[in-house]
Amino acid sequence: MLNEQVVVITGASAGIGAAAAAAVARRGASVVLVARRERELRAMAEPYGRKALPVVADVTDRDAVSRVVREAVERFGHIDVWVNNAGQGITRMPSALTDEDIDGMIRINVKSVLYGVQAILPHFKARGAGHIINVSSMLGRVPMAEFRSAYSGAKHFVNALTSNLRDELRESHPGIAVSLVSPGVVATEFGINAAHGGPDSRNLPNAQPVSEVGEVIAWVIETRRPDVYTAPGSQARVAAFFSQLGEDPPEAALRTT
Repeated sequence: MLNEQVVVITGASAGIGAAAAAAVARRGASVVLVARRERELRAMAEPYGRKALPVVADVTDRDAVSRVVREAVERFGHIDVWVNNAGQGITRMPSALTDEDIDGMIRINVKSVLYGVQAILPHFKARGAGHIINVSSMLGRVPMAEFRSAYSGAKHFVNALTSNLRDELRESHPGIAVSLVSPGVVATEFGINAAHGGPDSRNLPNAQPVSEVGEVIAWVIETRRPDVYTAPGSQARVAAFFSQLGEDPPEAALRTT
């Protein structure tokens, strides 16, 4: 159970963020829901009453992310967990990528994570405790979709940032956990909301129900596991990809409970 914990989730107006908010709220946590779309965000927060705080903010704006921290602390007194979930895909082959495509993927998928990390760390360091969860992707492990190349590259960046941050804090602030969560294809509007459009992820074969991914994120909060895939078989697929290259796969713990 997550009673008395305060969890901030970005990209919480729909998709994985909304599912994660529902999962942690069911476990007794208070939730701070962050997104740009005010109407959808407030509708998401309404069922949770006083245990939810919707904050309309663009997490690609550093000052806006700092404001999220202030408003959350003003409302609940502290923050226990920060989930960097906001992101966007792209549908464009590598040879056709533009400067704007690359800049957009870095801004939305990498800078939003960096801003969240840097905004919450002073609060966590002052408390001597906290948990940062960065939501990545299977494409951050395996670049297996050519038309998602820029997104895949951005998620590889997130993976490296997460691992390096964990190493940075391990000795100086052992009470602060850093976790990476890697979903595969999830039944959300991710595909149709990608830059330049794209296939609807909800119609793709073997798309994982978004509620399952939300439950995994809640489980990561409870267990503080450092590196987790959300879908069965993910670890084997990653291992198979690297085996073809004659390399050992990156380690990650698949949720098995």
